Amino acid sequence: MRPLLSIVSPVYRAENIVTLLVEQIKEEVSKITENFEVVLVEDGSPDRSWDAILQETKKDTRVKGIKLSRNFGQHYAITAGLDFANGEWVVVMDCDLQDSPCEIIKLYSKALEGNKIVLAQREIRKDSLFKRLSSKLFYKTLTVLTGVKQDASVANFGIYHKDVVATVRKMREPFRNFAAIVKWTGFSAVKISVTHYQRKEGKTSYNLRKLFKLAIDTILAYSNKPLYYIVFLGFMVSVISFIAAIVVYIKYLRGGIAVLGYTSLILSIWVLSGLLMIFLGIVGLYIGKVFESVKNRPLYLIDEKVNYDNP
Repeated sequence: MRPLLSIVSPVYRAENIVTLLVEQIKEEVSKITENFEVVLVEDGSPDRSWDAILQETKKDTRVKGIKLSRNFGQHYAITAGLDFANGEWVVVMDCDLQDSPCEIIKLYSKALEGNKIVLAQREIRKDSLFKRLSSKLFYKTLTVLTGVKQDASVANFGIYHKDVVATVRKMREPFRNFAAIVKWTGFSAVKISVTHYQRKEGKTSYNLRKLFKLAIDTILAYSNKPLYYIVFLGFMVSVISFIAAIVVYIKYLRGGIAVLGYTSLILSIWVLSGLLMIFLGIVGLYIGKVFESVKNRPLYLIDEKVNYDNP
């Protein structure tokens, strides 16, 4: 029998949170239905998160455990959870309890009004100043480069109909950003305000390097505008260079230039060389993404599954 609700949560560095997470989910979702499942995807965590998940799977068979062979990343862990979620509706949420299970009832109630996607909008984010600023910068940049308005107050937390999940499952591109993929599907979506809580323990695993990599991967995977900007900038530089060349040539014919300036020559070489390196770097990144795509490797590898009929 298909569960009414599936709750998917990627788990990383959360050995002391898993029990509380499951307890709160079960308490809140039971107010809606007893026919639900909790899908916890352990994403190669270096602590004892998997042991904590195993303890919960022993207590209740509705709690499912999936252990990935290594750390693939949050969005790949979400993909694994969606692949094994069987619910009519699927809730995606983080494991750190900043996304509170008590908001699931609000999300589900809004979904019943005829919305296939209901996103949780965090009006006041309980994150560090660095994360809030970097997130705003990331989404503003993504808005410019994709031409689609992005909202920094909305992340992965939300409820999604099985039709949306089925569509997302079909999209197997190797560079994953769950929120961007969902937005691309075009299904009707609404936002509701939710309370964003402080982390129960630890700190975010997204450091500056990981945020930068996520930004680059997302921009290259969902936009080709950087290539257009390269062409436009290259065209403008060519026009300016052509005009400058005409001006210099006219001055030369009039005898206004005896020896070309060393400074202007060096500066032009440095500027053009820098631009060429940037252009080649961006094109190289796109070629690198194509190279990764044609390998056709699986998005994730499962080491172990618990409470699934087909191990």
